[in-house]
Amino acid sequence: MTLTVVDMHTGGEPLRIVTGGYPAIPKGTILEKRAHVRDHLDHLRKILMFEPRGHYDMYGALLVEPDLPGADLAVLFMHNEGYSTMCGHAIVALGRYAVDEGLVARQEPVTMVNIEAPCGLVVASVEISDGRAGAVSFESVPAFLFARDRQIELPGYGAIGFDIAYGGAFYALADCRQFELEFGRSRVRDFVDAATVLTETLKTEFPLSHPDHADLAFLYGSILTDGKDAFCGDATKNICVFAEAQVDRSPTGSGVTARLAAMHAKGEIAIGQERTFESIAGSRFSGSVTRTAKAGPHDAIIARVGGRAYYSGRVEFIVEPDDELGRGFLLF
Repeated sequence: MTLTVVDMHTGGEPLRIVTGGYPAIPKGTILEKRAHVRDHLDHLRKILMFEPRGHYDMYGALLVEPDLPGADLAVLFMHNEGYSTMCGHAIVALGRYAVDEGLVARQEPVTMVNIEAPCGLVVASVEISDGRAGAVSFESVPAFLFARDRQIELPGYGAIGFDIAYGGAFYALADCRQFELEFGRSRVRDFVDAATVLTETLKTEFPLSHPDHADLAFLYGSILTDGKDAFCGDATKNICVFAEAQVDRSPTGSGVTARLAAMHAKGEIAIGQERTFESIAGSRFSGSVTRTAKAGPHDAIIARVGGRAYYSGRVEFIVEPDDELGRGFLLF
């Protein structure tokens, strides 16, 4: 078995783009393709994401034939637990990749790339200077605040206030100071433990719904913030813990989108105001609200999120027939 990939990273968060080795994916909607890959080809995800070729926090992208009219390409996202519905850091990387690989015609000063994700159509704008792709920003699907100013009792932490917002995926949002955590002082492990307890508790006690499709109605993870939600000149820091306690090294594109939706719904940011979002690794994304929208019954926004992606390698992986560990394992 041979699998080929291009490795990139956006703000330190890896993206392993599959370029060869997968069988043909049957035609259908993007959610049907996602279900097929999950149900029939999950062994390939484990080979690419897990050790010894990957690691606990690896992230991947599989390009498939688009189904939506006007889409230049379509993508399925994968991680340590399975398959997500949206990934902003991957969109930033794929925008640059699409231009560099000639998947879209290069146009200066900006090349538009229409990317079909499981959550819907995402439009990436790739800046071109001297023929080279640079910074990428994107506008995602309508984002909205689903639950505002709620509270829940968490084992070991007590009463914790939170919001839930959708930015292509659902996230719980909470001020890290409630957990007696502080960016720059507390261990990453402590942030992960707190966010995981919040996510797992809400999964069992707080049902979600999405107006477009039931497959979108699941809590992807929790984002712990520094509490600087109201518009100001400073960057606001956050850490996103998603899937199976996986830590995003970037500020999280879909998470920034969700935070912007919550901020706007609470009157903390106006249309056109730009915020800077900083990750646990120190990387930064820009984020702003471009316009209002609707998502079924929800008042929503369209957000623009921007960052930079870089290449880190091109690899051919093999799996020998008798290599059981080579089929993928994780150490928790």
